Amino acid sequence: MADAQNNPAPGEGDNSFAGGVGDDLPGGKNTKNVKASEQNAAGENLQQQADEAESASTPDEVAGEASESVEENEHPDTKLAAERLADLQRLQAEYVNYRNRVERDRAREKETTIGSVVESLIPVLDDIELARQHGDLTDGPMSKIASKLETTLDRYGVARFGEAGEAFDPNVHEALMHVEAEAPEGVDGTFVVQVLQPGYKVGERVVRAARVSVAG
Repeated sequence: MADAQNNPAPGEGDNSFAGGVGDDLPGGKNTKNVKASEQNAAGENLQQQADEAESASTPDEVAGEASESVEENEHPDTKLAAERLADLQRLQAEYVNYRNRVERDRAREKETTIGSVVESLIPVLDDIELARQHGDLTDGPMSKIASKLETTLDRYGVARFGEAGEAFDPNVHEALMHVEAEAPEGVDGTFVVQVLQPGYKVGERVVRAARVSVAG
């Protein structure tokens, strides 16, 4: 009896045995320690990734570094070819501008030259127009000569203008007299009543304004 009381049964009072088994079982102390260790390691890994992300270069910096690397590694011949291409494009643009300027100057000089000839022929043209109004150019050699002259001038861009009833425009009309007349339908303000002498122009250049009488 004494031996039974002094020597407890296996599993009773032997803490080392029970504790050892419990630690090895699922959910025991060792398992909890492993999970805590894994969580700490994961947290440290996330923190390290965040620090690396903060210290990383921005997209612009990365692009700039890449561009600098490309420029450093660019072959000298490639760089020279790009410079020559830029020079060629600049020369082509300058040539196009020069050609356009020359063409404009040439057209202006042509209009000026033709305008000078027309200006010297205006008295003749006025006589032809006056003779036509009086019926003197209905037939005969003079009528053919007048037609040929006007056809030639038309070919060089010479145009006669000025019509009764149109609105008065000081840029193309010269008012010689003011009369009383009823305005045509659709015309407001001053208008042309009669064309005393027609105007002439070459292209957009007015050689002589139409001389008219006006009303309104």
